[in-house]
Amino acid sequence: MKVLWAPWRMTYIEGDRTQGCLFCYPLKGGNDKGNLILYRSSQAFIIMNRFPYTSGHLMVAPNRHVASLDELDDGEMMELMALLKKSILILKRALKPDGFNVGMNIGKGAGAGIEDHIHIHIVPRWNGDTNFMPVLVETRVMPEYLEKTYERLISFFEGT
Repeated sequence: MKVLWAPWRMTYIEGDRTQGCLFCYPLKGGNDKGNLILYRSSQAFIIMNRFPYTSGHLMVAPNRHVASLDELDDGEMMELMALLKKSILILKRALKPDGFNVGMNIGKGAGAGIEDHIHIHIVPRWNGDTNFMPVLVETRVMPEYLEKTYERLISFFEGT
């Protein structure tokens, strides 16, 4: 039998549950590294997914707490797209993926885990990164700790 170690999961299992919005809460704090925020702008921000599909899984969200695209003003919408573009360019330079999955789940019916704060997922993909693990044993293999990925990415976001 093979053992797959995922020590970061214990932090989630034993950790305090954040009250309120998972996007608004980190914005209020001053600990961007601890909250995995890579970049802030006047209307939106880039944050790493704490429970990623793969290394480098980022999310772009507006600073304002809104649930749907029609609630965004034109400036917020443009800023989301600008940060989406910035994220992809940086991920290409830093992690060298072969492609990306980019998407939004708007509303519970579409599978949104967080329904009340709209956000865009950016998932880097590499040729051959999907294998039997998620299909047969419902296990995702993460090749790198979140903190290590954060350190690899933050220098690219600083000064941009």
